[in-house]
Amino acid sequence: MNVPSPDELKELRKKVGLTQSDVAERAGLSQSMVARIESGSVDPRVSTLKRIVDVLNSAQRSLVTAKDLMHAPVISVSPVDTIVKTVAKMEEHGISQLPVLQKGVPIGCISESAIIAAMEEGKISRSMKNTVSDIMEDGFPTVSPSVDIETVVHTLHYHHAVLVMEKGQVTGVITKHDLITLLS
Repeated sequence: MNVPSPDELKELRKKVGLTQSDVAERAGLSQSMVARIESGSVDPRVSTLKRIVDVLNSAQRSLVTAKDLMHAPVISVSPVDTIVKTVAKMEEHGISQLPVLQKGVPIGCISESAIIAAMEEGKISRSMKNTVSDIMEDGFPTVSPSVDIETVVHTLHYHHAVLVMEKGQVTGVITKHDLITLLS
């Protein structure tokens, strides 16, 4: 374990925008103890140092926003696009679901699962003239660019993707795969 110096602790605390009192409260310590640890006048127990580091790491993760994680531009389809064109776009980009946008505003989504279900139910004709609007599903949830990563993680627990919207227009997309990249 890399043990941070008192100066490193103080620098990280300031970087994440916490006061000594904030750290103390979240770590279950007194503010004076945090001050003494940061000044180097006391050598804390490993368990105390771990609690402080955990608080600072948690606060640092909260600094990551949807804008930091999103992909842009968003690959999407229109409700009037054909299923054939949609499948080709999915194959080209290696994507299993796409948002359906109309003038930049999300109105639904289409997925490989929806296409297969429509095929099984006979909703897609052999002529392949069906459009996205014939089988699209409810859209992905949306968030603002400034929303914290914890909110995105929670939302992605229930949905395949989250759209990032700014000024009424889709500006980015975040998928479960994007969250996994945070680990590296």
